[in-house]
Amino acid sequence: MLETSARLLRLLSLLQSPRSWPGTELAERLGVSGRTVRNDIERLRTLGYPVDATRGSTGGYRLAAGSAMPPLLLDDDEAVAVTVAVRNVAQSAMAGMEETSLQALAKLEQVLPARLRRRVRTLQRYAVPVPADRPTPAVDTDLLMTLTAACRDHERLRLDYSDHAGAVTRRLVEPQRVVNWGRRWYLVAWDVDRDDWRTFRTDRMTPRTPAGPRFAPRADPQGDAAAYVAGKASAAAWRHRARVTVHAPADAVLERVSPAVGSVEVVDGTTCVLDTGADSLDSLAVHLGMLGFDFTVTEPPELVAHLRELAARYARSTDQSGPAAPSGQDGSERSAASGGSTDQSSPAASANGTDQSSPAASANGTDQSSPAASSR
Repeated sequence: MLETSARLLRLLSLLQSPRSWPGTELAERLGVSGRTVRNDIERLRTLGYPVDATRGSTGGYRLAAGSAMPPLLLDDDEAVAVTVAVRNVAQSAMAGMEETSLQALAKLEQVLPARLRRRVRTLQRYAVPVPADRPTPAVDTDLLMTLTAACRDHERLRLDYSDHAGAVTRRLVEPQRVVNWGRRWYLVAWDVDRDDWRTFRTDRMTPRTPAGPRFAPRADPQGDAAAYVAGKASAAAWRHRARVTVHAPADAVLERVSPAVGSVEVVDGTTCVLDTGADSLDSLAVHLGMLGFDFTVTEPPELVAHLRELAARYARSTDQSGPAAPSGQDGSERSAASGGSTDQSSPAASANGTDQSSPAASANGTDQSSPAASSR
């Protein structure tokens, strides 16, 4: 049987689990009688730990929320996990949390046993994060608490919001979720005036007080607020957009396309349309090339021209006969990669050398009478 002090610590550790404990189960765990359990519960209450008790078949003991946070009893893995998590918060983009997190981290490391302190320091020394590509604006912790509280309480918010150009507008929104993506935070909310869902970067908003009236909660947009933000935030940063016809079933394309890359619309059982974009034409071409399916691009014109240029460059890279011949020479001496020597009168890249009388880029030689760039 455990000594009284050790038994009390063990009992406190059990009660910190978010559940109710029947007295019989506590007695079995501690190896004591039910009467001893009741006496130990009273000792904890005397020490200032609020322990609630309920009667009945579903009743039991549960540690209630008190005026002060009681000491936490953690096992080895929990202690390491909490320490690492606090250090990550200290390195995050949450303004005002750095000093507080470092203070908490110092307290944790001070009380860690030597074996656990060594594990934590090993992680800190040999596991390093990749820094962000560009500086990320810090987010005020109080702002995040205000937004999440409004989501929880279903209260409308009035806020001033700055767009990419710095223009400020007043918004009335019904907050739904706060989403963290990388080092940025977004508010997903129903815009009352625009009667539609919107995403707002938290570092560009200033809430107005007091909060507005309550509203009836809605389901998350598209059933997943995080996926909705991934799609909307990516699209907002695109400099180049394209609607691409992909010659494959939509389900197969969706397996290769995340919401951050674009959205997929079903056309029929073997065709779909990918609405996508990127910050550069090179990035957009890479995304399309990695689909693994034939596709046709009809717009924008600059993407069509860029794909033609890439097709010609790739074709030259596989030509073993020497440097590319100047424009106007026989088609068999051109730099296109071809299985035959048929005429290549257009700048399109073809994989079989059949006639390409249009400016389309095609991989199968079928007639493309429109100015589309196609991988087929």
